Amino acid sequence: MATNDMVEIRWHGRGGQGAKSACMLLADVAGLEGKFVQGFPEYGPERMGAPITAYNRISEKRCSVHSNIYYPDYVVVVDETLLDSVDVTGGLKEGGAIIINTPSSPREMRERLAGWTGKVCTIDARRISEENLGANFPNTPMLAAAVKVSGVLEIERFLADMEESFKNKFASKPHVIEGNVATLKKSMDEVQVG
Repeated sequence: MATNDMVEIRWHGRGGQGAKSACMLLADVAGLEGKFVQGFPEYGPERMGAPITAYNRISEKRCSVHSNIYYPDYVVVVDETLLDSVDVTGGLKEGGAIIINTPSSPREMRERLAGWTGKVCTIDARRISEENLGANFPNTPMLAAAVKVSGVLEIERFLADMEESFKNKFASKPHVIEGNVATLKKSMDEVQVG
């Protein structure tokens, strides 16, 4: 964790994959738990498939820093292809972790991380979302993996708050609520840490 009980998370994804949405959901749920939060995106041209970055700060105390996050505790990579074009481990703190959406193991991914020696976590977000939601929505599994790996929120309360959020958002679609809750739980069970 960062100083002052602050956790900083940097998200890497592509437009349309939901990295920004996951970042904002994390901020909303952390706020419900009484934490001080920031959640904000950074992107160039807003177009489908373009690389985007989003940021979270979650703290027990008010935070007066309002810049991008250059030295995150955790990095979440929603699209594995970004490893070939973006320095995703840049500034990542030594005691932190990188969480990658891939069917590969942490050991296999380490070879692609330019000498990163810290914790590598992987999750097959595509498979999990396709099994539970019927389509590739990687943001929900990646959000669950980020919460599980970082320990920034209490798991049971996170799941309850997310279910309530889904009930509000998808009130007329109970199958979507069930699929999203199942996705969160399965993702927390399946994230690999190496």
